[in-house]
Amino acid sequence: MYTTSQLESYLKEIFKKEEITLQQYNILRILRGSRPNPLSTMQIRDRMMDKMSDTSRIVDRLLLKKLVTKKATAGDKRLVDVRITKKGLLLLQKLDTIEDNVSVFLANLSEAEANHISDLLDKINNEG
Repeated sequence: MYTTSQLESYLKEIFKKEEITLQQYNILRILRGSRPNPLSTMQIRDRMMDKMSDTSRIVDRLLLKKLVTKKATAGDKRLVDVRITKKGLLLLQKLDTIEDNVSVFLANLSEAEANHISDLLDKINNEG
């Protein structure tokens, strides 16, 4: 839990510069991955790392920043289709170096150690 907290704090500092949150970043990545198809807020929530997030409110904040669009679906006006905008894609492109930043955070580990930790975490997730 300590390591998770440290990594989360490290990432929050990176995202703060771009005025987005970890959850907003997660949603943008989910929407980029679904392109060109839109997703409903329920589909987004199902794919999020933090299932407890208020997806609708986070999407509305992304909408205010013009990073996503949302439109009522044709079949059911209660559902909305959410898509990432060009501005959202450009922001993600800028943040694609995040893996390099995480590498800096984990610089004290050898590649073999990092792979071993990754394997152990995969094992925990598959058994949990």
